[in-house]
Amino acid sequence: MRISIASGKGGTGKTTLSTNLSAFLAEGSEVVLADLDVEEPNSGLFIRGDLISTEHKYKMVPEWKEDACTLCGLCQKVCNFNAVIRLANQILVFPQLCHGCYACSELCPTESLPMIPQKMGQLSLYKRGNLNFVESRLDVGEEQAVPLISQTIDYIDQHFPEAKYKIFDAPPGTSCPVIEATKDSDFVILITEPTPFGLHDLKLAVETIRSLNKPFGIVINRDGLGNDDVIEYCTKQNISILAKIPNSRKIAELYSQGELLYHQIPEMAQALKEIENYLSKLVIQELA
Repeated sequence: MRISIASGKGGTGKTTLSTNLSAFLAEGSEVVLADLDVEEPNSGLFIRGDLISTEHKYKMVPEWKEDACTLCGLCQKVCNFNAVIRLANQILVFPQLCHGCYACSELCPTESLPMIPQKMGQLSLYKRGNLNFVESRLDVGEEQAVPLISQTIDYIDQHFPEAKYKIFDAPPGTSCPVIEATKDSDFVILITEPTPFGLHDLKLAVETIRSLNKPFGIVINRDGLGNDDVIEYCTKQNISILAKIPNSRKIAELYSQGELLYHQIPEMAQALKEIENYLSKLVIQELA
């Protein structure tokens, strides 16, 4: 079962929930946790496992071969991202803008734009008991997270086909990286906080996930802070609230020390158990 944990804004507790839920579920099943916030991964601060392997990840970008090129300009016409431009007597390629669609390369009549690999990041695999932790990290200066997110998900499907739970710690927001991290998930958990900012960005996240036609539920973090507007919104929208995590100084202290919470915070353990029960019911319904 693929479970993406997302949010409309940063700082609501995605990583807190992802790491604790993964470790909690791994006490009884094989679990894969993937940190797909590749621009700033931080799940590794809480999941301390043994490093198993590391590999570089590449994207494919065009390289101009001047000798064969007739400067017909077709490559510029078919590129939707302005990554290839004809300028006087040369073709300029901007790798940072390239989405690797192969249009310019495949349609070039003289095969003057072959695709070549360009390093974009690194993928590392760690193991801690039943928990397999995959961390992908985009290289400094790279601007596109989607190709690395896509390759990370493919890596997990290839290496862990039998894992009971595959949990994706998605990037914040509602842009392309979030779409890539959630579009093939079986269930999405949206985590929010009971504040005006939390509600505003939760609405954006709900709209995004609904447009993908994905089942989802809400977890309220820092419960007791702010007001009840998030609960009222979920009630009106018929959205399931899976669990609530209390607003607690002790939680903040443990988090700041890079510690998992559920062993020391009973309310956190109870929240994770409620989420597990909900997910188990979904699996039973799927098999029925």
